[in-house]
Amino acid sequence: MIELDTINLEIDGPTATIYLNRPDKKNAMNPQMHQDMNQALDAIEEAGDVKVVVVTGNGDSFSSGMDLEECFLKPYEDPQLFYRTNLVALNWFKRLKAFPAVTIAKVNGFSFGGGVLVTGICDLAIASETALFGLSEINFGIFPAGGASWAAAHNFSRKQALYYILTGDTLTGAEAEKYGLVNKAVPADQLDAATDKLVRKLVKKNPVTLALAKQVYEHNRTVDLPAAIDYDQAKLWELSRLTGNEWINVALKQFEKRSYQPGLSTYSRAEVAS
Repeated sequence: MIELDTINLEIDGPTATIYLNRPDKKNAMNPQMHQDMNQALDAIEEAGDVKVVVVTGNGDSFSSGMDLEECFLKPYEDPQLFYRTNLVALNWFKRLKAFPAVTIAKVNGFSFGGGVLVTGICDLAIASETALFGLSEINFGIFPAGGASWAAAHNFSRKQALYYILTGDTLTGAEAEKYGLVNKAVPADQLDAATDKLVRKLVKKNPVTLALAKQVYEHNRTVDLPAAIDYDQAKLWELSRLTGNEWINVALKQFEKRSYQPGLSTYSRAEVAS
């Protein structure tokens, strides 16, 4: 466990867990947390073999969003300080979105503003059914910025995104599953088990394949089919080179022996490790 001022980081083999740790402030993101998040991501990258990163909150909150006083009110009179303070936040948001490992938001409680953003930019998300989400920026006179509107637009349908952006109304974890912000909502006492089950499934996969699958998805959602096919083929050659054709030499050889069924399970990577 690495303990920073506002973040706890646990790296356990192929899994890293980031705990937002300002429970007395509902894990509001202050300038120190933004610095600590960048440091935590540095440490995960330096570890070298992390496949899955889980982001969650200590206490009864995931994150109540940006610390309005420390991020906006205090530095307001100094334009350069205001810019630098919030640039640190924007940088780690972009880093998390593009992180090579699979990212999972484990939403254990309140998730507002920047909390919705982090949930939305993680690759996957599991929430407590009673977690409470909201884009409350409209209630203090601005729109969700810094990527929060992007997260809403890319996870909700158009009308649902605009509804929550324009009204500031809240939604539960169960509603967040219904509308697409999270993959699954479970009873609070099952959140740990549900997240662990997903992590165990992912860490069995080839890490290069996981990273490239993310890249292919992000690219192909913005192009037409011919361009997507060309990109797919280029990335497939890259994958084959980087993994020594593991999908042919290991996975399909195991399938040939009928030692697993691709539609129901994954191949064993033990042969690669040995």
